[in-house]
Amino acid sequence: MSNFKTPDILERRNSAAAIKKAMLEKFKAASADPALEQQRAQRQAINEARLVRAAEREAAKKVREAELAREAALAAEREAQAQREAAEAEARLAAEKAEQKAALEAEQKAARDARYAARKSAKKVRRRGF
Repeated sequence: MSNFKTPDILERRNSAAAIKKAMLEKFKAASADPALEQQRAQRQAINEARLVRAAEREAAKKVREAELAREAALAAEREAQAQREAAEAEARLAAEKAEQKAALEAEQKAARDARYAARKSAKKVRRRGF
């Protein structure tokens, strides 16, 4: 074990630089590989197709939202029209009931007045005696 020699700083730095250089060469060789370039192109095409489909979905979603908003507006308009018609019908019914009540009250008053007049005339007949 006396032959073991600890590498000094210069040797360690040179070996680290050689390892870094070898890794860089390996990376450059791998990036220049046509198969990797083809895979990169395929991934890019897939990504572009995905973006196109996402844009189409977004456009379809906006169209659908616009359609739903238009249908909601139409439904609200129909609901408002139905409420107006119901209010008009209710007002008409209330007016008819008031008219009927007024007619009934007038009829009852006329009958009451007739009874009162009959009582009065009967009383006069009884007083006069003929």
